[in-house]
Amino acid sequence: MDLDAFNELLTPRGQQALAEAGELAGADPVAAATKLRKSYDAPLTSAALTQAGLRARGEAKFGDDARLMYFTPHGLEQSTRKEVAEHRARRLAGAAVIDACCGIGGDFLALARAGCTVTAVDVDPLTVAVARANTEALGLADRVTVTVGDAAAVRPEDYDVLFVDPARRTSRGRTFDPLAYSPPWPVVLGLVARAERACLKVAPGIPYEFIPAEAEAEWVSYKGEVKEATLWTGDGPTRRATLLPGGHTMTATNVKAPVGAMGRYIYEPDGAAIRAHLVGEVAELVGGRLLDPLVAYIAANEPVDTPWAARYEVNEIMPFSLKKLRAALRERQIGNVTIKKRASALDIERLRADLRLNGEKSAVIILTRIMARPYALICDTSPPS
Repeated sequence: MDLDAFNELLTPRGQQALAEAGELAGADPVAAATKLRKSYDAPLTSAALTQAGLRARGEAKFGDDARLMYFTPHGLEQSTRKEVAEHRARRLAGAAVIDACCGIGGDFLALARAGCTVTAVDVDPLTVAVARANTEALGLADRVTVTVGDAAAVRPEDYDVLFVDPARRTSRGRTFDPLAYSPPWPVVLGLVARAERACLKVAPGIPYEFIPAEAEAEWVSYKGEVKEATLWTGDGPTRRATLLPGGHTMTATNVKAPVGAMGRYIYEPDGAAIRAHLVGEVAELVGGRLLDPLVAYIAANEPVDTPWAARYEVNEIMPFSLKKLRAALRERQIGNVTIKKRASALDIERLRADLRLNGEKSAVIILTRIMARPYALICDTSPPS
């Protein structure tokens, strides 16, 4: 989809084509294209079908808003899930924000709904056209101004908050190196240095050495999956984990988890807590200890309900041996397993095949290391009471 085709999509004729493309969602692509081509030219047919498909995919991130929004493939892939954007926007409610790499607008839409006024910039004219169309479609054009521009040229000192979501894709695909972001990390930090406050959206796996010493680093988990990290400046340094949709949040107290023996239960901290180095804080919540000082599994004697960790009841623990593990599972008539691992080099699918499971019962197998030795734990799930 190019800029001319997208602009035609916004005309009355384009809107009719898009509506018809939406009605063909799920149909055979060739049949859908053939049907639309009876009324529309090839570029408009392609743009309408592409947009209808992106809207369908976008519902996972944007809910009902996606039915009105416009997307580019890369813009949808990198855009923030609505619940995460809303969480961030609540913290910036009412501010004047410069969004230096706005993409298709997932973040500035949440900011505008939180009462912010937003000046949004993106270097790509098509992306800017899509972002503008989204402000119109969702009735937020009075709070958001979108222009074509280079992020490096913005003036963060003219706003309350600088928001930056640098592109994390290169010509070779997704990149995990902040120096390969667009704009590159040194440029981002240069903007941050001039801002009164800043909010940087980064990948959850950002190397810790790239996090500014003065920043708060927040890792956000949505329904148990770590979605992204946010770096905040202007409020003082700390580490934070947040769980959505519940809104639970935890900050570092620098408590150190003790190391001790196995208990009746094993707890697996949420990934946001692990990335934020809050395993000690979670261990304190459940009255637990680490089995190994470098592995984020927590053993405890009591069942404590917490959103910060999944809990499993331990039925058997053994030094890892394929033969012994297979025999133990057969004895327990276990034919279905969920396999989890941490600090284990074993390939899960290869192990599953080698176990040759046969039985009607289910279990959770945890593969881990305890004081430099590989172990296997046979567990049952232990849901909150």
